[in-house]
Amino acid sequence: MTDRIVLADDSLLLRAGLERLLAAEGFEIAGSAGDADELLRCVAKERPDAVIVDIRMPPTFTDEGLRAALRLRREEPGLAILLLSQYIETRDVVTILEQGEAGVGYLLKDRITDIDRFLADVRRVLAGGTAIDPLVVERVMRRPRRRADEGIGALSEREREILALMAEGLSNVAVSERLFLAERTVEAHIRSIFLKLGLPALPDTNRRVLAVLSLLRA
Repeated sequence: MTDRIVLADDSLLLRAGLERLLAAEGFEIAGSAGDADELLRCVAKERPDAVIVDIRMPPTFTDEGLRAALRLRREEPGLAILLLSQYIETRDVVTILEQGEAGVGYLLKDRITDIDRFLADVRRVLAGGTAIDPLVVERVMRRPRRRADEGIGALSEREREILALMAEGLSNVAVSERLFLAERTVEAHIRSIFLKLGLPALPDTNRRVLAVLSLLRA
């Protein structure tokens, strides 16, 4: 089945560009909205598989898009949500991830210019994965370690490096290729990350997302 997407951004030009791009890649654009209220109405009517929404929308251009996304997350748990922003706002990433453990993305608008990567991120979020903009992860990783960073401060440099790539949404295979490590080595590091962060294997729990949350909260 074709994945159906609703777009929400106050820029008609951006929405039109995304619509053409995504339609050319086989996605169905189920609707387009210029503000948060219109987005909510469109999703209620069309029942899409995903929404791509700007965090800052009319009338105040602060967090209308984020608040609409959080509401949709509560009302439509299976809906994939990809947030777009012109600014790095780590708190917004944490807020949306805390509402659900899969099918969430947060990208800076500049990322759309890298079409192949943007499309890969859209597909990853639709498949139930996560996609956090590398610049967001980089900013978090540049912060000095603190004793208060429970678990995160115990990670080795290699484990922090792997966790950063996990935050971007890379699979174990992709991480191993990026770092020129054997896949078994990556798997061992990830097990160690989960252990140090106190994330036991439990049913219906996405430990990768919880690990990413631990990183962003720190």
